[in-house]
Parts: sequence; C-alpha cells; structure tokens
Amino acid sequence: MLKDIDIPKVEDVAVGIVPEVNQLGDEMWNVYLINLKSASIEGVLVSSRGYGILNGSTKRTATFRHFLDVLQGKSFKKIEEIVPEVFGLSNEFWVSFYLNKKMFDKKYIFLPETIVEQNFTQIPILDKRGVFIK
Repeated sequence: MLKDIDIPKVEDVAVGIVPEVNQLGDEMWNVYLINLKSASIEGVLVSSRGYGILNGSTKRTATFRHFLDVLQGKSFKKIEEIVPEVFGLSNEFWVSFYLNKKMFDKKYIFLPETIVEQNFTQIPILDKRGVFIK
C-alpha cells in the first residue's frame, strides 16, 4: 500500500531569494530555482504562495504557477519577483520535476522573518548572496 510507494528524495535542487538592483536603481528581491546537479531536470513546475498571520490577522497571497520546462545542470532560472511586504508570512515554493523519467517534488518553505541579511549566505551557481534552502 502506501509503504510500497517509492518516494524519491530531492537532492541538489535549491531555491534562493536574493536582493538585486533593477535598471532604475531600485532594490528588488528575486526568487531563483538552482539546479546543483550535473544533469538537466525537465518538466519543471513551481507553485508559490504565502500564508500566515500578519499584523494580527490571517493573510494569504495568490498562488502563482510557473512552468520552467528544462533547467540545465549547474544552472539557475528566475522564478519570480517577491516583495518585502510578504516576508512576515511563510513563503512556500513547491517544485516538481522529472529526472531520468522519474518524478520528484519538494516544498521549500521560507518561514516568517527569515528572509533577512543575518541569514544570507553565498549561493552556489547563482554566485550571489541571499537566503538559500537546499
């Protein structure tokens, strides 16, 4: 039954959130999917949403879905821009993809108030500083 289902563990795929400066010189925050594997991942689908309690009331953002198709090995793709107003919420990125004709999926959850400079690290492949979940 359920114990007989093989659920493969996702390794070497990460989500990073980094502050950047746009063409107008304004600070913005971008979310990236990073493939640390040597192999490409295919059929990549990312679902993102925010939820939690903010200023004493329950909040929920819209759910966004992004189809990235193929993400080459040792590369990254921008998923979306994220606004600092939702950093007080849990920000979830549910990533699904195929590798060697097998489906993988994992939820990456940035807990409230964790997208802060004290938690920054150097993100491999992307080569920028930000918050990173592997």
